[in-house]
Amino acid sequence: MIQIDLSGKSVLITGGTKGIGLASAMKLAKAGAATYLTYKWGSVDLDELSDKFMDEGASVRPVFIQADVSVPEDTKLVMETIKQKEDKLHMFISNVGFAQSPKSLEDYKKRSLYKTLDYSTWPLVDYTQSAKKTFGVYPDRVIAISSDGPDHFYKGYDYVAASKSLLEFFSKYMSVHLFEEGSRVNAIRFGIVKTESFKLMFGDEFFDFMEKEGFDESMFLSPEECADSVFAMCSGLMDAMNGQIINVDYGFPYQDNAMMRFMRLKK
Repeated sequence: MIQIDLSGKSVLITGGTKGIGLASAMKLAKAGAATYLTYKWGSVDLDELSDKFMDEGASVRPVFIQADVSVPEDTKLVMETIKQKEDKLHMFISNVGFAQSPKSLEDYKKRSLYKTLDYSTWPLVDYTQSAKKTFGVYPDRVIAISSDGPDHFYKGYDYVAASKSLLEFFSKYMSVHLFEEGSRVNAIRFGIVKTESFKLMFGDEFFDFMEKEGFDESMFLSPEECADSVFAMCSGLMDAMNGQIINVDYGFPYQDNAMMRFMRLKK
């Protein structure tokens, strides 16, 4: 195995205290990177989480920043906090996602779409621009965390699919704009990941159903496996890739049909 040393590098991960964000932060911190993680108030025990980083072999404790990615003042606070300790933000991972789950077309509301884009799409652009304003340069690597919503149908996933489609669109075009700046922008599209957000949207019943269909937990992506992909993109070994939508999953060739069958049985 090639040992990657990220000492002297800094990384900002929005929504970095849970799920894929936390697993990615842990992986990067163990390689020596200084990690800055945003979170919403009351979402996690920060002292306990900080100790966990050190127990897992991180050389530097993470810096937690309470921030709402949809609030410009919070974005400025995040960058100013990092600026106090770092000369440059080397990596930015846009991980926060939020979306309402409509049951029918009548549930479509313009304000719901805008709110979803505020949380799940625009931070990729906003935080990247803010990094340039604060440090004078763009991050070396910008990674958008996406899902396979844009290419597959999941009931109730309407706003997620819309926001992730636009997220991927921006990542492609940003990669062209930032190429001459020496930055690499890519999106990683993860399949089914057993996280809190997935459970909130589909419930534990979905996993019970999939197990009855013959799929055990080893066939779902774990946050740690997702973190391996994020780490690979941050390591420097994948810098030939730019503007790519990278698919990571175990491949459910009939997952759309399985999801629809599950929703019908749930009724």
